[in-house]
Amino acid sequence: MAYDEHLAYRIKHVLEVQKVFFEEKKMFGGLCFMVDDKLCVGVMKDALIARIDPRHSEELMAQKACTPLDKSGRSMKGFVLVPPIEVDMDTDLETWVQRCLEFNPEARRSKRKKQ
Repeated sequence: MAYDEHLAYRIKHVLEVQKVFFEEKKMFGGLCFMVDDKLCVGVMKDALIARIDPRHSEELMAQKACTPLDKSGRSMKGFVLVPPIEVDMDTDLETWVQRCLEFNPEARRSKRKKQ
């Protein structure tokens, strides 16, 4: 299983209901949803990738059993993996997506690699 397609569908539905313009992009072996050309939220295996305010990540990881997103052995600041149990209910998923959308205007765009 590359990623939980049902969770991806649920995220897409939340974004559509909120009338958020987004693009889908395959990343991290999963599917990410880009808002304003920035990774906002996504799914990797069976977990939600949430890009949140780094000032709140430690608190949320302690409360919600989230883990930092590691890329090549390094934690990515402001990115957490949310376990399936934390987004099982639609209202919980909506809360996480909303956190991501609220931080998105402050998030920095990644530097594009020259081809």
